[in-house]
Amino acid sequence: MTRTSHRLVLGAFAVTAMLLATTQAAAQALSAADPRGRWITASGNLEVEVAPCGPALCGVVTKVLANRSMSREGTEMKPADASVVGLKVLRDFTPIAPDNVGGTPTEWTGEIYNRENDKLYRSTLRVSTAAKPEGELLVHNYIGLPLFGKTQLWQRADGASR
Repeated sequence: MTRTSHRLVLGAFAVTAMLLATTQAAAQALSAADPRGRWITASGNLEVEVAPCGPALCGVVTKVLANRSMSREGTEMKPADASVVGLKVLRDFTPIAPDNVGGTPTEWTGEIYNRENDKLYRSTLRVSTAAKPEGELLVHNYIGLPLFGKTQLWQRADGASR
């Protein structure tokens, strides 16, 4: 191999390594912002699997962990029956247009079901990695305008994949 061809091979290898590193970093950033996976609700009551359902994302209860009330802190609700597993609590979440054209969405909008009062609320989902590298799901629920809502922090379930 000549000196020139050796330099070309090394140059091509360096470019390939840089492209691979850039692609890997972009994939990690995408997966960190992706709300799909298993989450523990803010109350710690339920494990919810967020996954595609048609063209949107939905969240279905996969496990009942506790039965604490969200509206009356420290009190237990009436016992949850087995029908809670499989209940769709997040419905029809579609991406909100990203800031950059052709970019990956970082926020979704849809509805959340409150099993304590049997009502649906407007909601947005966004993953934040500010406090935890694996991310926390910011679930902002509201009536009317988002300004008048409340944000819950859901945690990734142990061993949950993105």
